[in-house]
Amino acid sequence: MATVELARDEQLGRLVAIKRLSPTLMGDDVFRERFVREARMAAQLSHPNIVAVFDVGEDDGVPYIVMEYVEGETLAELMVQEGPIEPDRAVDLILQVCAGLEHAHGAGLVHRDIKPQNLLVRADDTVKVADFGIARPLDATQLTQAGTVLGTAAYLSPEQALGERVTAAADIYSLGAVAYELLAGRPPYEFDSLVDLAEKQRTAPAPIDGVSPQLERVLHRCLAADPGARPSSAAALARELAEASPDAPTVPLPPPVVTEATEVMAPARRRLNASRPARAGVLGVLGLVAVAGGLAYGLTRGGDDPRPPAQPARIETVPRGETPAESARLLADWLRDRAG
Repeated sequence: MATVELARDEQLGRLVAIKRLSPTLMGDDVFRERFVREARMAAQLSHPNIVAVFDVGEDDGVPYIVMEYVEGETLAELMVQEGPIEPDRAVDLILQVCAGLEHAHGAGLVHRDIKPQNLLVRADDTVKVADFGIARPLDATQLTQAGTVLGTAAYLSPEQALGERVTAAADIYSLGAVAYELLAGRPPYEFDSLVDLAEKQRTAPAPIDGVSPQLERVLHRCLAADPGARPSSAAALARELAEASPDAPTVPLPPPVVTEATEVMAPARRRLNASRPARAGVLGVLGLVAVAGGLAYGLTRGGDDPRPPAQPARIETVPRGETPAESARLLADWLRDRAG
């Protein structure tokens, strides 16, 4: 669906990777729009385990994405060279993917194409997830028509292959399939068609030699046909993997997030999430004003003061701005004026 070129940023003096939309897809306006829109969303992600997106644009009508250049190899190439990976190292690699996914899911973005070819490994074993929101999976009909895509299908969740609603649970399934292959040296299921794959996904994959039952149980939960039976988040999966690991992980576990990740979070919802901190600040200041007023009233009244209560003074209306941030600034100015 695209070509990737190594280039040099002449202004910053660094190597970058430039991804251009394939000419065969240039006539698909919907695909072009998704390519650019989702790449711009991916550019908002900033995490050490996600390949950074620096720029998005068009060159002679061809959309392109300028990304961080990661010097290393894909996880697929690593497995070809080394075969099955020892459980403790495999867990460390997967935990880094969990951290990147948790960050992306917190921003409302699902990768939808987690596979060894999209996981880049540097020489120091740092893992970076590539192609966030860019490599959109094809539907079931296109998958059956293109045999070269069946490798990707091996990591697709059942609901994804059926064209159903895609949530963060689909990424959990795909990562479980990657983790299984990392430990076993083979995908969890071997199949001849998508129908064959769908049948096999209803059963547990074959046991893995040299892997503890605890670790296998975690992988089986990831590969559950029911999305609700999988770990609830990438952070939850990381905790389960760490507990089942033969040795203590050497990488930190990702903190959990609460934002539900669907295919792409709606712009209105993103604006709402972005405004929450400012709104919380306004409510917090108003709460402090109310508490301070209550304490002052209690101190002036006393316990047995026979005098009738004074009539409350009229308080001016607090000005409001057009945005939460402006409201917070106006409130701070209003309090400052009256404190002086």
